[in-house]
Amino acid sequence: MQILGLLFIGMVIGVLARLLKPGRQALGILGTLGLGVVGALIGGVLASIIGTGDIWELDFLGFVFAVIAAVLLVGTAEAVVGKKKV
Repeated sequence: MQILGLLFIGMVIGVLARLLKPGRQALGILGTLGLGVVGALIGGVLASIIGTGDIWELDFLGFVFAVIAAVLLVGTAEAVVGKKKV
């Protein structure tokens, strides 16, 4: 059940990251899901390090960290994909 929750919250975080990142991104739905899940894991780890949450239970601060991490990941992925197309 935690895997389904991680996939769902990863999709939400990925979509929020794409909305917050200005410009057009060349990512599909799977790329958004993947970056959102990785962002959620990074946010959970950061919240766990700070001591405000657990990696599998995102609290507010963990969610904020996850969205920030996903925005940075979307920007990085966009730069990598953009260089390959040129």
